[in-house]
Amino acid sequence: MIYFDLPSPFDTEVGTLKLLEPPHASASALRTSLLDESYDKPFVLDDGQLRYLYFNTRLMQSAMRIKTPDSLDLRYTQKMMAFLLFHGRPRRVVLLGLGGGSLLKFCYRRLPGTHLTAVELSPHVLAFRELFLVPPDDERLSILQGDGAAYVEDAEKGIDVLLVDTFDKEGFAPELAKREFFQNAWDKLSGNGVLVVNLAGEPGSYAGLVGEVMTVFDDQVIVVSVPEDGNHILYAFKARNFDPRWRTLHQLAKELKARHGLDFPRFAELLERASKQGVARRLLAGELH
Repeated sequence: MIYFDLPSPFDTEVGTLKLLEPPHASASALRTSLLDESYDKPFVLDDGQLRYLYFNTRLMQSAMRIKTPDSLDLRYTQKMMAFLLFHGRPRRVVLLGLGGGSLLKFCYRRLPGTHLTAVELSPHVLAFRELFLVPPDDERLSILQGDGAAYVEDAEKGIDVLLVDTFDKEGFAPELAKREFFQNAWDKLSGNGVLVVNLAGEPGSYAGLVGEVMTVFDDQVIVVSVPEDGNHILYAFKARNFDPRWRTLHQLAKELKARHGLDFPRFAELLERASKQGVARRLLAGELH
C-alpha cells in the first residue's frame, strides 16, 4: 500500500500524516479539508515514535509504539484486557472494531491458544493494516470487513469474549447501542462468556446503552472509569449467579501481571470498587459526569 505523505497541518500534532490518497492529490486541498474536518477518511499520524489512527483530531482511535508494536499504549485498551481475570483461557475471542489492531495484536501474541476474529466496517481502516503491523490471517486469526452487529447475529454460539470498540466520526456506532444487539451478544456468548465495551464521550450519552446491557445481562455488569483517556469500560457477564471471589481474583491478578506485563492488580482493585459502589447504576441514573 502506498500512502500520500503530508506534513501535519495541526498545531498540536507534530509529525507526518499518511493518507489514503493518490500521488497526484492536492496537498493544499487535503490540508484545508483536514483543518476544517471535512476530510472523510481516517488518517494516520506518525511522529517517529508512535503511530496514531484518527478520524479527526478530536477522535483518536489507536496508538502504536513503533519499537513495541504489540504493546498496549492506551490505558483503556489495557483495562479491556481485564476480562482475563474472569476468563483466563478463552478459546474464541471476537473483536468488533479493528482500529489500529492494538487489542488484536496483544491477544494474538499473548493468547496462543485463542482463535481471534476481528470485524471492521470501514475498508479505509483495513487499508492501514500493514502500517500498524497487524499480522496476516492464519488458522488462528481472521479479519473481516463487515457490520459487527450482523456478524454477531449470524455467528455460531460459543464466543468466550466479545470485545466491542466501535466508533465513527460521531462517536459510538449507533447500531451496536441497541438492545437487539446485546441480546444477540448474550445468546452467542459461551456459558461463562464476557462482553467488554469501550464507552467514550460524555457519560450521559451512553447511559441508555448501559441500561440496555443491564437489562439483557440481568444486572451482572461492572463499569470502571478510565480517567487517563476520559472514558469508561463496561464488562457484562453471562455466568449464572455471577459472584466474583475477589480475594481469589486479586491473587490471580498478580499472576497475570507477571505473565502479560499489565497492571492487573490495579484493574482488580478498580473492578471490585466499581462493583461495590454500583458505578453502572450511577451512570444509568445520571449521577456521573
